[in-house]
Amino acid sequence: MNLPDFQARFAAALDRALPAASVHPARLHEAMRYAAEGGKRLRALLVYAAGLAAGAQLDHLDAPAVAVELIHAYSLVHDDLPAMDDDDLRRGRATVHKAYDEALAILAGDGLHTLAFEILTQTQFAAPGAGTRLAWVQALASGTGSRGMTGGQVLDLESEGKRLALAELQTLHRLKTGALIESAVQMGLAAGSADMATQAALRQYARALGLGYQIQDDVLDVEGSAASLGKTPGKDDAAEKSTYVRLLGIAGAKASAAEQFQFAQEAIAGLGEPASLLRDLLTRVAQRSA
Repeated sequence: MNLPDFQARFAAALDRALPAASVHPARLHEAMRYAAEGGKRLRALLVYAAGLAAGAQLDHLDAPAVAVELIHAYSLVHDDLPAMDDDDLRRGRATVHKAYDEALAILAGDGLHTLAFEILTQTQFAAPGAGTRLAWVQALASGTGSRGMTGGQVLDLESEGKRLALAELQTLHRLKTGALIESAVQMGLAAGSADMATQAALRQYARALGLGYQIQDDVLDVEGSAASLGKTPGKDDAAEKSTYVRLLGIAGAKASAAEQFQFAQEAIAGLGEPASLLRDLLTRVAQRSA
């Protein structure tokens, strides 16, 4: 199977997990589906990639792949709200609070957030056992909470108008973006039976990929266009946030992202064919323009 095959598999699993837009309350479910459409599906694909590298059964990876993408979708809905980044464009179309309204956007995000954990505890999708389901819940909650993505978002808001030191900026990025990427890999690992060395290698891969991805985002926010990014460029600069570009310049930020991607590549260099999807995803991220 290649990346398009996994994308198609995930799309079918996501459609099965989300309530139909016709199910009462219909407008809420319509907004949830709207919020979950599109995107790169990186986190879901990382669940599949890490799970296969860890020897997991493919049908045991659908539930965590769906759950982590639902969390990502909820975070974007809330991130775009007027009280947060106040953005009108996401994935090339109107943000949820613009397509619907602010109150429904908040509730749609809440619905996606809770559905993610519901999916992990249901028998709708296959799983190795209760212990694995518990490990999924723990990994996803850890990556999402106050010491993960949510905490990183707070640091991001507090950084407006400030000049952070490089170490502080790395901490922000590792929480805001990296934590959920690390959770995706950890959820894939939890479904398999990898040895300790493989688990350590995949965690190193996830940590480097997550940081490199966010550094790359800082560059694209400066160099990209709304048409290519599917969202409003220049938002960080307008908010006077600390970014890798502001600290290191464009060339320095690009070099720093490339260094992290190289760290990720080296982490899984000895894993052979089972890590092929992880390598494909790394190449895709390193070459992205949106």
